[in-house]
Amino acid sequence: MAEQDRYGGWFGGWFGGDKVDRVKDGVKDAVSRDISKDSGADKPPSADQVRDKFSETSGAEQDRYGRWFGGDKLPSRADIEKRLPQTSGAEQDRYEHWFGGLKLPTRADIEKILPHESGAEQDRYERWFGRHEATPAKELNESLPSSSGAEQDRYGAHFKPTPAARIRFGGTTSTLGLLQHAVLPSFGLNSGLSLIAYGLGRYTDTVEAKDWLWPSAQVANAWWSAIGIPVVHEGLSLSAAWSALSYDQKLLLGGVSAWGLRVFYRVASRTIRRGKDDPRYRTAARKQPGFWNKAFFTMFLPEALIQTLISLPFTLPFRAPIATALASPYPEVSSVSRSLAIFLFAAGYALEVLADTQLASHEGKESAELNREGVFSIVRHPNYLGDALAHLSFPLLLFSAGQLHPLTLLGPITNYIFLRFIGGDKENEENQEKRYAKENPAKYKQLQQYKKTKNSFWPSLAEFGNKWLWAVAAVGASGVVLERSLGSFLRS
Repeated sequence: MAEQDRYGGWFGGWFGGDKVDRVKDGVKDAVSRDISKDSGADKPPSADQVRDKFSETSGAEQDRYGRWFGGDKLPSRADIEKRLPQTSGAEQDRYEHWFGGLKLPTRADIEKILPHESGAEQDRYERWFGRHEATPAKELNESLPSSSGAEQDRYGAHFKPTPAARIRFGGTTSTLGLLQHAVLPSFGLNSGLSLIAYGLGRYTDTVEAKDWLWPSAQVANAWWSAIGIPVVHEGLSLSAAWSALSYDQKLLLGGVSAWGLRVFYRVASRTIRRGKDDPRYRTAARKQPGFWNKAFFTMFLPEALIQTLISLPFTLPFRAPIATALASPYPEVSSVSRSLAIFLFAAGYALEVLADTQLASHEGKESAELNREGVFSIVRHPNYLGDALAHLSFPLLLFSAGQLHPLTLLGPITNYIFLRFIGGDKENEENQEKRYAKENPAKYKQLQQYKKTKNSFWPSLAEFGNKWLWAVAAVGASGVVLERSLGSFLRS
């Protein structure tokens, strides 16, 4: 029943001249004999009896002899559907290799392995035997989902993902789109928290309330972006939202939390111990009648904007993970960059802790001398240097994970500018000079001498022999060793 036998006569006798007639006569005789035996009569078979004797298959060689050659016919639509991935195909699965795993096949991958046409005789000629042609590969391709298919699984009968979900999983990747759907909501959160801090500060007549907000708002923003949005807007449980984070994202969130808790404890304990507002805020402008009427717009709200920019490295990757991954200049995971990021964070964190501890110890002695020992022998403001190093580690960690969006670089840059030229270093030292000049001339002279011998922020080349500098570097190296030794356990 091969096609060259059945259709040979239709192609000009290329397959043996009138061979088709002989085949047709043979089939007719065989069918007639079979039917005659069944009916017990010599009358010719009816059309229905002839059709009953024909095979229901196509008669193609691959159907009749396929098992002799160890193969089967080309896959049908049902066979192909069985081979399609049974998971949702969500972007977090497809781009999982950026966070240490293997991605599932994309629509493009599936289309590449689908046949453009089956080529089987039963598909090419079955319409001649009264059957319908199988679904073309083109129609099958068009029936595949164009999107990830994750939304219908995650939103059930709602069918319409929220704006937060659209930007998190496949939304716009343009800078303007990220500003609109990720950065502005972050600024709105910080502004709301600043308004609350302003109300508490005005009620207690304490400007230092904004200092309490500085670390707590950034940590709250990070956790809201990583866990709060998936739980509240996407319907995930807390455990599911946490499990959805990659190892590097968990590492980033843990580092931000450690940094924020330390700063918050430092500010809160200092305020409680002092019992009054920070000397930096006891200025002549504070005594003006309309101070608090303008304070929100001149002090609290601007810092909300600065906090939004500083927190970009630990909010944008959670609010728009796909957009940040696509924009990353290095999409693969790099253990070297991760180790460098951990070194900077561990060293910076140690520098901050040592500076706070040594300064508190010095103040407890009520010494008339200016503190220039310990890590203060490296630079004049080691706590601000440590803070800058910790924030520099965040985008470096994103780079190692393949999630460094250029916008996130604004975080450490803004933080450095604020510490050096707006608050922190500049504001603290100006306040010290004014206070010491009026209250303690001896400390004022020591401060002037201190400024001549030590840099304010970055260590000079002369400090490479400083034992405290090497002690801080040793802590950073220990952090790298610890992470590498516990990495497999932390990833599980």
